[in-house]
Amino acid sequence: METFADLISSPVPVLVDVYAEWCAPCKSMAPVLKQLKEMQGDNIRIVKIDIDKNPQIARHYVVQSVPTLLIFKNGKQLWRQSGVMGAVELNKVIEQFR
Repeated sequence: METFADLISSPVPVLVDVYAEWCAPCKSMAPVLKQLKEMQGDNIRIVKIDIDKNPQIARHYVVQSVPTLLIFKNGKQLWRQSGVMGAVELNKVIEQFR
């Protein structure tokens, strides 16, 4: 099983969606992430991290609200935003880091 550090060490951009099961806005991100994956294909990896099951990751990255989206490449955090985003808007962000 890959560790979080292994996941974000990819040369391909990794979009991390920090979410919670009880969070309504987080649920609205699911179809957005699916659409984004269809747009980007193998040019991105999408990882969902449940804040309640992984509190150490949330603490380490000081996640105070969900959903929080982070982009990593080669282990470095390149971008972060809290709140819901649309697929087209998120795709433009991803394109900056390819």
